[in-house]
Amino acid sequence: MRILGIETSCDETAAAVVDDGVHVRSSIVQSQVELHSAFGGIVPEIASRAHTENITRVIDKALDDAGASLDSIDAVAVVNRPGLIGSLLVGVSAAKALALANDLPLIAVNHLHAHVYALGLDAEPITKPLIALVTSGGHTNLYLVRDDDDMNLIGRTHDDAAGEAFDKAAALLGLGFPGGPALSKAAEGGKTNAVVFKRAMLDRDTLDFSFSGLKTALLYHIKGQDKSRDADTLKDINVSDVAASFQEAVVTVLVRQTLRACKRTGIKTVGVGGGVAANKRLREKFEEEAKPLGIEVRFSRPEYSTDNAAMVAGFGHVLFEKGKLADPRVTAYARNDEELISLEN
Repeated sequence: MRILGIETSCDETAAAVVDDGVHVRSSIVQSQVELHSAFGGIVPEIASRAHTENITRVIDKALDDAGASLDSIDAVAVVNRPGLIGSLLVGVSAAKALALANDLPLIAVNHLHAHVYALGLDAEPITKPLIALVTSGGHTNLYLVRDDDDMNLIGRTHDDAAGEAFDKAAALLGLGFPGGPALSKAAEGGKTNAVVFKRAMLDRDTLDFSFSGLKTALLYHIKGQDKSRDADTLKDINVSDVAASFQEAVVTVLVRQTLRACKRTGIKTVGVGGGVAANKRLREKFEEEAKPLGIEVRFSRPEYSTDNAAMVAGFGHVLFEKGKLADPRVTAYARNDEELISLEN
């Protein structure tokens, strides 16, 4: 079965062709970094406009690179939640038009579930059940995954996502955009314990996350108590040390909450996906803390960690096989509609 996947949930316009859910024939991602860098973050109106300009060209490129025609496509899969509503609508509209014009089944995909599926894309099958951490600029969620189409949300951020915290920290430190890679680079050689940033672990009964307090603590550390982000940076601030300490605080929370979920469930397999999965220190921290516990940790391949359409087409295959097709009138939703479930201590 051959599926065309479309992804426009944020600022990447992506399309891919995947056979049988695992064989990636093509994966095209059109970045918008240059459009947003001057603003230090994603501007929704600019993102949706760029998607509108790029979507047809990106889909055509994905088909060309795969050596495929629309006649060879068996279904169209598209992300319709969660994300920037204007961006999502561009992808959903394109997918609906293609499906209608070519009499193809339409599959609506949850962006976060696609990131979980990406753990096994172009890789050995991952052991299930597993605890999956999806962490990016827009989301930080924990899932209990029993099967490819059986995922339960067990933890989520109360405020900023981890990637968002990195972006905001990089902006405060004047490191540029995108902030995650810039902060990681600045942290190289820095001391992880130079600044003591408190880890927000919340209540011991929850697997949720919170990072907004860290951002505020960073602001006060480099600008002074009760100062605005536009205030001058204090003298004698070692950017490398501050970046390393801030990064350490974030990755420590990510790792410990994930391993706490493993302890509660007895599960010995962890999967990490989303853009923050590329963070070197996060990978090291998981190695340091998971290995002694006999827990295997799998990260998505780099090309499938950030937003892409191959994971959408791959997960779309799973949904198609289960008969989970979308109504032709399906629309986009900015928010994730999943219900949080609690685990027994």
